[in-house]
Amino acid sequence: MTSVKSHATTGYLHPLYAESLAEFGEPVELTHAGGWILRRRTPILDLRDAMGCYPVFCCSRWQSLGDDLAQIRNTVVAVSLVTDPFGDYTLDLLKSLFDVVVPYKQHFVADLSVPLEQYTSARHRKYARRALERVSVEVCDRPVAHLDDWVRLYDCLVDRHHITGIRRFSRESFAKQLSVPGAVMFRAAEADEPLSLDLWYVQGDVAYAHLVGTSPRGYEIQVSYALKLFILQYFTGKIRWASLAGVPGATTGADTGLAGFKRGWSSGTRMAFFCGKICNQSDYRELVRATQSEETDFFPAYRKGEFS
Repeated sequence: MTSVKSHATTGYLHPLYAESLAEFGEPVELTHAGGWILRRRTPILDLRDAMGCYPVFCCSRWQSLGDDLAQIRNTVVAVSLVTDPFGDYTLDLLKSLFDVVVPYKQHFVADLSVPLEQYTSARHRKYARRALERVSVEVCDRPVAHLDDWVRLYDCLVDRHHITGIRRFSRESFAKQLSVPGAVMFRAAEADEPLSLDLWYVQGDVAYAHLVGTSPRGYEIQVSYALKLFILQYFTGKIRWASLAGVPGATTGADTGLAGFKRGWSSGTRMAFFCGKICNQSDYRELVRATQSEETDFFPAYRKGEFS
Protein backbone atom coordinates (compact mmCIF):
# COMPACT_ATOMS: atom_id res chain seq x y z
CA MET A 1 0.00 0.00 0.00
CA THR A 2 1.42 3.34 -1.04
CA SER A 3 1.60 5.87 1.77
CA VAL A 4 1.71 9.66 1.71
CA LYS A 5 2.36 9.82 5.44
CA SER A 6 5.64 11.15 6.79
CA HIS A 7 7.20 11.03 10.23
CA ALA A 8 9.01 14.27 9.42
CA THR A 9 7.51 17.66 10.23
CA THR A 10 5.01 18.57 7.50
CA GLY A 11 2.04 20.81 6.79
CA TYR A 12 0.95 23.32 9.44
CA LEU A 13 3.71 22.04 11.75
CA HIS A 14 6.50 22.96 9.34
CA PRO A 15 8.43 26.22 9.91
CA LEU A 16 7.97 27.21 6.26
CA TYR A 17 4.22 27.42 6.79
CA ALA A 18 4.72 29.80 9.72
CA GLU A 19 7.14 31.81 7.55
CA SER A 20 4.45 32.11 4.88
CA LEU A 21 2.39 34.13 7.38
CA ALA A 22 5.22 36.47 8.39
CA GLU A 23 3.43 39.49 6.88
CA PHE A 24 0.81 39.07 9.62
CA GLY A 25 3.22 38.62 12.52
CA GLU A 26 6.65 37.43 13.60
CA PRO A 27 6.81 33.60 13.61
CA VAL A 28 7.81 32.31 17.05
CA GLU A 29 8.67 28.66 17.57
CA LEU A 30 7.22 26.92 20.61
CA THR A 31 10.09 24.55 21.24
CA HIS A 32 8.48 22.46 23.99
CA ALA A 33 5.18 21.79 22.22
CA GLY A 34 6.56 21.73 18.68
CA GLY A 35 4.37 24.41 17.11
CA TRP A 36 4.35 28.04 15.96
CA ILE A 37 2.58 31.28 16.84
CA LEU A 38 2.69 34.78 15.33
CA ARG A 39 3.75 37.65 17.56
CA ARG A 40 2.34 40.98 16.42
CA ARG A 41 2.04 44.60 17.45
CA THR A 42 -1.12 45.57 19.34
CA PRO A 43 -3.44 48.13 17.66
CA ILE A 44 -2.27 50.87 20.00
CA LEU A 45 0.60 51.29 22.48
CA ASP A 46 4.01 49.75 21.92
CA LEU A 47 3.06 46.22 23.00
CA ARG A 48 2.86 42.74 21.46
CA ASP A 49 0.40 39.88 21.57
CA ALA A 50 0.32 36.50 19.84
CA MET A 51 -2.07 34.47 17.73
CA GLY A 52 -2.06 30.93 16.41
CA CYS A 53 -1.33 30.41 12.73
CA TYR A 54 -4.32 30.43 10.36
CA PRO A 55 -6.50 28.40 10.11
CA VAL A 56 -5.77 26.18 13.15
CA PHE A 57 -2.98 25.90 15.69
CA CYS A 58 -1.17 22.58 15.50
CA CYS A 59 1.57 21.23 17.73
CA SER A 60 3.26 17.89 18.30
CA ARG A 61 3.15 17.81 22.12
CA TRP A 62 0.05 19.43 23.58
CA GLN A 63 1.01 18.34 27.10
CA SER A 64 4.09 20.60 26.87
CA LEU A 65 2.27 23.70 25.61
CA GLY A 66 2.08 25.12 29.13
CA ASP A 67 5.88 25.32 29.25
CA ASP A 68 5.90 27.49 26.12
CA LEU A 69 3.11 29.74 27.39
CA ALA A 70 5.09 30.30 30.59
CA GLN A 71 8.21 31.07 28.55
CA ILE A 72 6.56 33.76 26.38
CA ARG A 73 4.32 35.34 29.02
CA ASN A 74 6.77 38.21 29.60
CA THR A 75 6.92 39.09 25.91
CA VAL A 76 3.22 39.26 24.99
CA VAL A 77 0.03 40.71 26.47
CA ALA A 78 -2.20 37.84 25.40
CA VAL A 79 -2.32 34.69 23.29
CA SER A 80 -5.28 33.50 21.20
CA LEU A 81 -5.63 30.50 18.90
CA VAL A 82 -8.04 28.01 17.32
CA THR A 83 -7.19 24.40 18.10
CA ASP A 84 -6.54 21.67 15.56
CA PRO A 85 -9.65 19.44 15.66
CA PHE A 86 -7.30 16.44 15.46
CA GLY A 87 -5.01 17.69 18.24
CA ASP A 88 -4.01 15.31 21.03
CA TYR A 89 -5.59 17.30 23.88
CA THR A 90 -8.54 17.10 26.24
CA LEU A 91 -10.96 19.85 27.17
CA ASP A 92 -9.60 19.71 30.72
CA LEU A 93 -6.07 20.31 29.42
CA LEU A 94 -7.19 23.35 27.41
CA LYS A 95 -9.00 24.79 30.43
CA SER A 96 -5.88 24.37 32.53
CA LEU A 97 -3.81 26.30 29.98
CA PHE A 98 -6.15 29.13 28.91
CA ASP A 99 -8.49 31.67 30.51
CA VAL A 100 -10.98 31.40 27.65
CA VAL A 101 -11.96 28.06 26.08
CA VAL A 102 -15.12 27.97 23.98
CA PRO A 103 -16.41 25.72 21.19
CA TYR A 104 -15.63 27.61 18.01
CA LYS A 105 -16.49 25.62 14.92
CA GLN A 106 -17.29 22.09 13.83
CA HIS A 107 -14.98 20.79 11.12
CA PHE A 108 -16.32 18.30 8.61
CA VAL A 109 -14.21 15.13 8.48
CA ALA A 110 -14.16 11.91 6.50
CA ASP A 111 -13.11 8.60 8.06
CA LEU A 112 -11.27 7.02 5.15
CA SER A 113 -11.31 3.58 6.77
CA VAL A 114 -15.02 3.46 5.89
CA PRO A 115 -16.05 2.68 2.27
CA LEU A 116 -16.69 5.99 0.51
CA GLU A 117 -20.18 4.94 -0.62
CA GLN A 118 -21.25 4.48 3.02
CA TYR A 119 -20.73 8.09 4.11
CA THR A 120 -20.87 10.28 1.01
CA SER A 121 -24.04 11.63 -0.57
CA ALA A 122 -25.32 9.69 -3.59
CA ARG A 123 -26.32 13.01 -5.14
CA HIS A 124 -22.79 14.38 -4.61
CA ARG A 125 -21.29 11.32 -6.30
CA LYS A 126 -23.71 11.73 -9.19
CA TYR A 127 -22.72 15.37 -9.68
CA ALA A 128 -19.05 14.34 -9.44
CA ARG A 129 -19.38 11.67 -12.13
CA ARG A 130 -21.18 14.14 -14.39
CA ALA A 131 -18.43 16.74 -13.90
CA LEU A 132 -15.72 14.14 -14.51
CA GLU A 133 -17.16 13.57 -17.98
CA ARG A 134 -16.09 17.13 -18.83
CA VAL A 135 -12.89 17.63 -16.83
CA SER A 136 -9.71 15.78 -15.98
CA VAL A 137 -8.31 15.71 -12.44
CA GLU A 138 -4.70 15.00 -11.52
CA VAL A 139 -2.22 15.30 -8.67
CA CYS A 140 0.40 18.01 -9.26
CA ASP A 141 3.97 16.77 -8.88
CA ARG A 142 5.28 20.19 -7.75
CA PRO A 143 2.55 22.51 -6.42
CA VAL A 144 4.79 25.60 -6.57
CA ALA A 145 5.20 25.07 -10.33
CA HIS A 146 1.51 26.07 -10.60
CA LEU A 147 1.95 29.33 -8.68
CA ASP A 148 0.76 31.58 -11.52
CA ASP A 149 -2.43 29.56 -12.04
CA TRP A 150 -2.92 29.33 -8.27
CA VAL A 151 -2.77 33.10 -7.76
CA ARG A 152 -5.15 33.69 -10.68
CA LEU A 153 -7.70 31.13 -9.47
CA TYR A 154 -7.50 32.20 -5.83
CA ASP A 155 -8.14 35.79 -6.95
CA CYS A 156 -11.46 34.50 -8.33
CA LEU A 157 -12.33 33.33 -4.81
CA VAL A 158 -11.25 36.68 -3.34
CA ASP A 159 -13.47 38.57 -5.79
CA ARG A 160 -16.40 36.20 -5.35
CA HIS A 161 -16.44 36.38 -1.53
CA HIS A 162 -14.80 39.79 -0.96
CA ILE A 163 -12.01 38.24 1.09
CA THR A 164 -9.81 40.53 3.16
CA GLY A 165 -7.49 40.19 6.15
CA ILE A 166 -5.31 37.18 6.82
CA ARG A 167 -7.01 35.06 4.14
CA ARG A 168 -5.98 37.61 1.49
CA PHE A 169 -2.53 36.10 1.05
CA SER A 170 0.19 37.66 -1.08
CA ARG A 171 1.95 35.93 -3.97
CA GLU A 172 5.07 35.65 -1.79
CA SER A 173 3.04 33.94 0.94
CA PHE A 174 1.56 31.51 -1.57
CA ALA A 175 4.99 30.67 -3.00
CA LYS A 176 5.97 29.41 0.46
CA GLN A 177 2.65 27.68 1.18
CA LEU A 178 2.90 25.72 -2.06
CA SER A 179 6.44 24.65 -1.12
CA VAL A 180 5.62 23.33 2.37
CA PRO A 181 6.55 19.65 2.81
CA GLY A 182 3.37 17.59 2.94
CA ALA A 183 1.54 19.81 0.44
CA VAL A 184 -0.60 17.90 -2.06
CA MET A 185 -2.24 19.85 -4.88
CA PHE A 186 -5.04 18.60 -7.13
CA ARG A 187 -5.69 20.17 -10.54
CA ALA A 188 -8.97 20.05 -12.47
CA ALA A 189 -8.83 21.13 -16.11
CA GLU A 190 -11.05 21.28 -19.17
CA ALA A 191 -9.10 20.77 -22.42
CA ASP A 192 -5.95 21.53 -20.38
CA GLU A 193 -7.39 24.86 -19.18
CA PRO A 194 -7.05 24.94 -15.36
CA LEU A 195 -10.46 25.38 -13.75
CA SER A 196 -9.61 24.69 -10.12
CA LEU A 197 -6.63 23.96 -7.87
CA ASP A 198 -7.22 22.38 -4.46
CA LEU A 199 -4.39 22.46 -1.89
CA TRP A 200 -4.15 20.00 1.02
CA TYR A 201 -1.58 19.41 3.77
CA VAL A 202 -0.78 15.92 5.04
CA GLN A 203 0.30 15.61 8.69
CA GLY A 204 0.68 12.11 10.02
CA ASP A 205 -2.59 10.29 9.46
CA VAL A 206 -4.64 13.38 8.52
CA ALA A 207 -4.99 15.35 5.28
CA TYR A 208 -6.23 18.91 5.85
CA ALA A 209 -8.09 20.81 3.15
CA HIS A 210 -6.20 24.11 3.12
CA LEU A 211 -7.33 26.38 0.28
CA VAL A 212 -8.96 26.11 -3.13
CA GLY A 213 -9.22 28.45 -6.10
CA THR A 214 -11.81 28.05 -8.86
CA SER A 215 -12.57 29.93 -12.06
CA PRO A 216 -16.09 31.11 -13.03
CA ARG A 217 -16.18 28.30 -15.58
CA GLY A 218 -15.28 25.83 -12.84
CA TYR A 219 -18.20 27.01 -10.72
CA GLU A 220 -20.49 26.76 -13.75
CA ILE A 221 -19.80 23.07 -14.37
CA GLN A 222 -19.55 22.18 -10.64
CA VAL A 223 -15.93 21.11 -10.85
CA SER A 224 -15.68 21.01 -7.02
CA TYR A 225 -17.71 17.79 -6.98
CA ALA A 226 -15.26 16.09 -9.34
CA LEU A 227 -12.31 17.28 -7.25
CA LYS A 228 -13.63 16.12 -3.90
CA LEU A 229 -14.53 12.66 -5.16
CA PHE A 230 -11.08 12.30 -6.73
CA ILE A 231 -9.35 13.58 -3.58
CA LEU A 232 -11.15 11.23 -1.20
CA GLN A 233 -10.45 8.31 -3.51
CA TYR A 234 -6.78 9.34 -3.72
CA PHE A 235 -6.27 9.51 0.04
CA THR A 236 -8.25 6.34 0.84
CA GLY A 237 -5.82 3.57 1.76
CA LYS A 238 -3.01 6.07 2.32
CA ILE A 239 -4.14 7.88 5.48
CA ARG A 240 -6.99 7.55 7.98
CA TRP A 241 -8.66 10.99 7.99
CA ALA A 242 -9.53 13.83 5.63
CA SER A 243 -10.44 17.15 7.24
CA LEU A 244 -12.65 19.33 5.01
CA ALA A 245 -12.50 22.22 7.53
CA GLY A 246 -15.44 24.30 8.72
CA VAL A 247 -17.75 26.84 7.12
CA PRO A 248 -17.21 30.60 7.54
CA GLY A 249 -20.19 32.29 9.15
CA ALA A 250 -22.49 29.28 8.97
CA THR A 251 -23.50 26.30 11.08
CA THR A 252 -22.68 22.70 10.28
CA GLY A 253 -26.38 21.86 10.52
CA ALA A 254 -27.21 23.71 7.32
CA ASP A 255 -28.20 21.53 4.37
CA THR A 256 -27.49 24.05 1.62
CA GLY A 257 -24.53 26.04 0.37
CA LEU A 258 -20.99 25.23 1.46
CA ALA A 259 -22.13 23.44 4.62
CA GLY A 260 -24.36 21.13 2.60
CA PHE A 261 -21.56 20.50 0.12
CA LYS A 262 -19.07 19.54 2.83
CA ARG A 263 -21.61 17.50 4.76
CA GLY A 264 -22.19 15.40 1.64
CA TRP A 265 -18.54 14.34 1.61
CA SER A 266 -18.19 13.79 5.37
CA SER A 267 -18.67 10.96 7.82
CA GLY A 268 -18.94 13.31 10.81
CA THR A 269 -17.57 16.44 12.47
CA ARG A 270 -14.91 17.39 15.01
CA MET A 271 -14.89 20.48 17.20
CA ALA A 272 -12.22 23.17 17.07
CA PHE A 273 -11.98 25.36 20.18
CA PHE A 274 -11.12 29.03 20.50
CA CYS A 275 -8.65 29.57 23.33
CA GLY A 276 -7.33 32.78 24.87
CA LYS A 277 -4.92 33.59 27.67
CA ILE A 278 -4.06 36.93 29.30
CA CYS A 279 -0.32 36.98 29.98
CA ASN A 280 -0.04 40.50 31.40
CA GLN A 281 -3.13 41.66 33.28
CA SER A 282 -2.11 45.31 33.69
CA ASP A 283 -1.18 45.81 30.05
CA TYR A 284 -4.35 44.01 28.97
CA ARG A 285 -6.53 46.27 31.13
CA GLU A 286 -4.74 49.34 29.77
CA LEU A 287 -5.38 48.26 26.19
CA VAL A 288 -9.05 47.57 26.93
CA ARG A 289 -9.49 51.01 28.53
CA ALA A 290 -7.67 52.77 25.71
CA THR A 291 -9.85 51.09 23.05
CA GLN A 292 -13.07 51.43 25.08
CA SER A 293 -13.75 47.73 24.59
CA GLU A 294 -14.90 46.79 28.09
CA GLU A 295 -18.33 45.60 26.93
CA THR A 296 -17.48 42.75 24.59
CA ASP A 297 -17.09 38.98 24.63
CA PHE A 298 -14.44 39.20 21.91
CA PHE A 299 -10.93 38.07 22.85
CA PRO A 300 -8.67 39.88 23.06
CA ALA A 301 -11.22 42.63 23.67
CA TYR A 302 -9.02 45.40 22.28
CA ARG A 303 -9.00 43.66 18.86
CA LYS A 304 -12.79 43.55 18.49
CA GLY A 305 -13.82 44.08 14.88
CA GLU A 306 -10.43 43.41 13.31
CA PHE A 307 -11.78 40.54 11.21
CA SER A 308 -15.07 42.21 10.27
